[in-house]
Amino acid sequence: MSGKTSPAVKNRWNAKTYDRMALLVKKGQKDNIKAHAEKMGESLNAFLQRAVAETIERDNIDRNMNK
Repeated sequence: MSGKTSPAVKNRWNAKTYDRMALLVKKGQKDNIKAHAEKMGESLNAFLQRAVAETIERDNIDRNMNK
């Protein structure tokens, strides 16, 4: 055995472990978002995950303050 994980094994792992989401943005926005993520030292995926998590956290704080 070579010790390398085959793409099929990786694909099965990803399908079992992660949910996939499609995101549609206007033409040119992907490049802007990706450039910003890279400037922040993040992958596009990591940046989007952080943006969503921070927005949810902020929205929950705002909602709790307005009760």
